Amino acid sequence: MSPPDSVALREYLGPGLKDRTISGARHSVSFTDIAQHSCLTERSCELSGRSVLLATSGQLLSALAMIELDGVVRRLLLSPPDLDWDRLQDLLEQADIDAIVTDRPLPPSHAGKYFVVGVDLPQRKSTGSKVDRATEWLMLTSGTSGLPKIVRHTFDGLAGAIIAEGPARYRNATWGTFYDIRRYGGLHIFLRAVIGGGSMVLSEPGEAVAAYVARLRAGGVTHISGTPSHWRRLLMSGASADFSPDYVRLSGEIADQALLDGLARAFPHASIGHAYASTEAGVGFSVDDGREGFPAHLIGQDHAGVEMKVVDGSLRIRSRRTARAYVGAEAPPLADAEGFVDTGDMVERRGERYHFVGRRGGIINIGGLKVHPEEVEAVINRHVCVRMSRARSRRSPITGAIVVADVILADGTDAARHETIRAEILGQCKNRLAAWKVPAVIRFVERLDLTAAGKLVRTDA
Repeated sequence: MSPPDSVALREYLGPGLKDRTISGARHSVSFTDIAQHSCLTERSCELSGRSVLLATSGQLLSALAMIELDGVVRRLLLSPPDLDWDRLQDLLEQADIDAIVTDRPLPPSHAGKYFVVGVDLPQRKSTGSKVDRATEWLMLTSGTSGLPKIVRHTFDGLAGAIIAEGPARYRNATWGTFYDIRRYGGLHIFLRAVIGGGSMVLSEPGEAVAAYVARLRAGGVTHISGTPSHWRRLLMSGASADFSPDYVRLSGEIADQALLDGLARAFPHASIGHAYASTEAGVGFSVDDGREGFPAHLIGQDHAGVEMKVVDGSLRIRSRRTARAYVGAEAPPLADAEGFVDTGDMVERRGERYHFVGRRGGIINIGGLKVHPEEVEAVINRHVCVRMSRARSRRSPITGAIVVADVILADGTDAARHETIRAEILGQCKNRLAAWKVPAVIRFVERLDLTAAGKLVRTDA
């Protein structure tokens, strides 16, 4: 057995555990308990060296099991809550899974097929399973159609950005996140809490925004992250009143200027940053100057071990933080021959700054001319009465497609002003966008759906 090339997660459970906790809605577990007791039921010692699916009903049990299993099992596949057992079967075979850690009953088709260990709150005295390997962390991509891809990370790569910043940067912080920690964005925040010496307050499945924010306040959360769509929903809910974090972080979608300005008004005492990260490319960079886009000088140079370049408008990233590979017998290569991951996120240089304009696969074709929906939304969202918008395509017999904008207006907007607001939004679009990008139709809607990963549902993607 070769020695591990990194420390395991549990080895960050150093001194000062007493006042640190991981909390869900019903239970709070101290790091002291995590260090001294096991959350796994009988025969857990037989998990050593196995390839394990971690599938729990809530985030708290997953968090406890991750700490206990890292460095012990060969592979750890994190199952997001929205994936059912039927869809999992193909993924388990691709990942060569032979054991399952869960608090849920297995379907009959899985009975006897896998070695199963239960998981619960830590009660049994820990026997201290030996840490003797670098566990492979497997996560699923967040695509909305078809079977997700399995992405393989190392603990070194996952923790790379945190280590590079210095774990002490956020020491004693209490973190919250609108993400689920079984997806990349949430896992990264969970690791920040554990490695950085902090605590964490987790959300519950299906929990309303206002209820979670109430627990964030009660739990003294100082640092919190989410997608721009998560933050727009929070601002629309009115639940941000009396919540005063020190640090607000956005990632996973384009953070436009209207949202950054809105968060600055809602949280005047907070530092507000947006980061670029994806399941495949890892954490690329973070920007803390309150402006959309990122400085152009980050392209073409090695910044803290991250190299970025733009090819045909798409951002490409090479670093030790990127995933190592897709998993599966017929999995495609994750990086090019030089080790760069093509993110598929399109950027455009404007002066000394690059701006994200959309996804390569989400382009609307208007008679042969391209439209990135996110570029249209960024203009619409600047209207003072707009809280959230989505641009999408609708078939047209003349141009093949037209742009339609679905818009959520601020609460209390006078219905008698709708036509005036519609005209003002169109005026903004005509002033800032090429003619073929201007929406042909603007609809005012009550809600826009989000994916399980907290991103705006896009039927064109």
